[in-house]
Amino acid sequence: MPEQEPKIALIGNPNSGKTSIFNQLTGLQQKVGNFPGVTVDKKTGTLELPGGIRAELIDLPGAYSFYPTSKDEKLVVQSLVQPGNDNYPDAIVYIADVTKLEKHLLLFSQLKDLGIPVLLALNMADVAEQEGLQYDLDKLSQKLGAPTLLLSGRSGEGMTQLKTMLAALLAQPATGPVDSTQYRLSPEEAKLIPQLQDKFPGYTPYQLVLLAHHVKWLPFLSPLQKEQIETAISNSGFQDLQLQVYETMQRYDQFTPIVQQARDKDGDQSASFTDRLDDLLTNRFFGPVVFFGLMLLIFHALFTWAELPMNIIEGAIGSLSTFLQSSLPEHWLTNLLTEGVLAGLSGIVVFVPQIAILFFLISLLEEVGYMARAAFMFDRIMQFFGLNGRSIVALISGGACAIPAIMSTRTISNWKERLITILVTPFISCSARIPVYTVLIGFVVPPTKIGFISLQALAFMGLYLLGIAAALLSALVFKLILRTNETSFLMLELPAYRLPVMRNVWLTVWEKVKTFTVEAGRIILIITIVLWVLSSFGPPGSIPRAEAAAQRSAQEQKLNAEETQDLVDAKVMEASFAGRLGKFIEPVIKPLGFDWKIGIALITSFAAREVFVATMATIYSIGHQDDEYSIREKMANQRDPVTKELIYTPATSLSLLLFYVFAMQCMSTIAVVRRETKSWKWPLIQFGFMTGLAYLSSWLAYMWLS
Repeated sequence: MPEQEPKIALIGNPNSGKTSIFNQLTGLQQKVGNFPGVTVDKKTGTLELPGGIRAELIDLPGAYSFYPTSKDEKLVVQSLVQPGNDNYPDAIVYIADVTKLEKHLLLFSQLKDLGIPVLLALNMADVAEQEGLQYDLDKLSQKLGAPTLLLSGRSGEGMTQLKTMLAALLAQPATGPVDSTQYRLSPEEAKLIPQLQDKFPGYTPYQLVLLAHHVKWLPFLSPLQKEQIETAISNSGFQDLQLQVYETMQRYDQFTPIVQQARDKDGDQSASFTDRLDDLLTNRFFGPVVFFGLMLLIFHALFTWAELPMNIIEGAIGSLSTFLQSSLPEHWLTNLLTEGVLAGLSGIVVFVPQIAILFFLISLLEEVGYMARAAFMFDRIMQFFGLNGRSIVALISGGACAIPAIMSTRTISNWKERLITILVTPFISCSARIPVYTVLIGFVVPPTKIGFISLQALAFMGLYLLGIAAALLSALVFKLILRTNETSFLMLELPAYRLPVMRNVWLTVWEKVKTFTVEAGRIILIITIVLWVLSSFGPPGSIPRAEAAAQRSAQEQKLNAEETQDLVDAKVMEASFAGRLGKFIEPVIKPLGFDWKIGIALITSFAAREVFVATMATIYSIGHQDDEYSIREKMANQRDPVTKELIYTPATSLSLLLFYVFAMQCMSTIAVVRRETKSWKWPLIQFGFMTGLAYLSSWLAYMWLS
């Protein structure tokens, strides 16, 4: 049996640059999943160390201490307080921001008491050099009791030395549990530990203290173990909150003088620059103006920067389709490939430039430190609507995808605020809606400009603002309905403004775009094949009868060849399985201005919103041999075969836009809400009120413009 790879945990405070170090060490060779039993992201990667050592690097969530206020921090405690845990490391790399060393050493000092070999990596070496900030690393290493080095997640400085020191750390013989803690135990803790040592063999004294602090929520403790810990707590006079404060203050008293003695110069240039910038960007009045201005520029970029690559992709797919139709024999497999698979996939691939631009710009804002300011700036407003300052992160992330946004709410410790954030986040227009908005806005708003901003870009932002308004107003309603006795607070460190680490930005863009295209593409491929079959075939004899009836009608109306073919295509579509399904639901959606073809797209887009455009491409490609393979043009030119009126009038297009702004059309989102809330009650409530609001708003818009 091969020897198991050693596990190395990467640990640090939020905003310590831990992600940059992880990306430097693993690059694209990393996996993203979930920690067992929870919905917290688990990032792992393979690390090659000197001496042929191959190790697994685990990126644990950011945490401030072993006294958690979020699910992320609880996971860190859970992983490190139990020696038998699957994520229990053989060594720890602790990442600390060297420019804020005193603030970042609390968790490090706690880790030292676990008995796990710890390496202290001081990140932001390049920033420290610019500020003239220097530390005596030998003195720090000696006084703190851990090998210490300087490195930079931005430039990669120190990565080779880090690997060498890690190999040496792993080569040291295991010492077993430490006998004492770095700080002086209180009398209550000293009395508690002997009562638990026999019941929890292999645990360090500090781990036993942590068991007492967190006995109520640690999931691995059995009822008997909890009873034993509760008895020890009662016998020793252990006071949870009081001893947390005692420990924290004592640890700061110990490591603060060490840091001050080892520091040659205070680095305050970055802090003063950050403070001056924050005076503007977090200003009560000017800050929101800057925020919405940045959002407007992002939406403008989605239209202008993506136009050229979208046209290139669209033209390439069109040429490929034409080539295949002319080269392959006339067969149903040829039609499936060109009219089904290619038509459907084009509805995803053509929008990849917009998705990439969106993630690129949002990642830049995160890297420079602006997104943390957004959370801080909007905390008071969020509280008014029953949310939390951290909710703004989920709501903004919802602009990319509701699924990770909902999962990110685990950082909100208050149950009511977290639940409200989960329920209203899908109102935020996600990237999957971009294809729908892009196609339909052109049918409602002309492509004119006001200055350098196009009206279509303003309309695009208007749809996002409408979703935000719906989210906030719905949150206010839930605030009044839901009751809880929990109190709420925002604990958030505002990092110094720094130039973005482009490696992190590109890795984020790559990961998100890959996820979007692969996962959506898998759904699209299945749905488009099913759609093509449903659209091309019908009950026995129905298709020939429809063709014959259309030919007779065309002769009676004296239609030309092109008009005859359009009528035949329309009648065949109606007679197909897809047409019958659309006809079945048409009475329900007709008041909204939707025909049965749109009805088919509404049904399929419950799998994923972006499927709407792919469905339209599939439906409108059936029976057509157009050289121009443009979904938007085909939709724009669609007319009712009887009345000859355009299908996508401004009234119908606006109605459809509003439906997609408000509707809960994503089965994956429903599934993740079920998982996060541990109940079908909340996703069903969410689906009901969002669908009801979508139907009502669409009906009002259609009645107003008709």
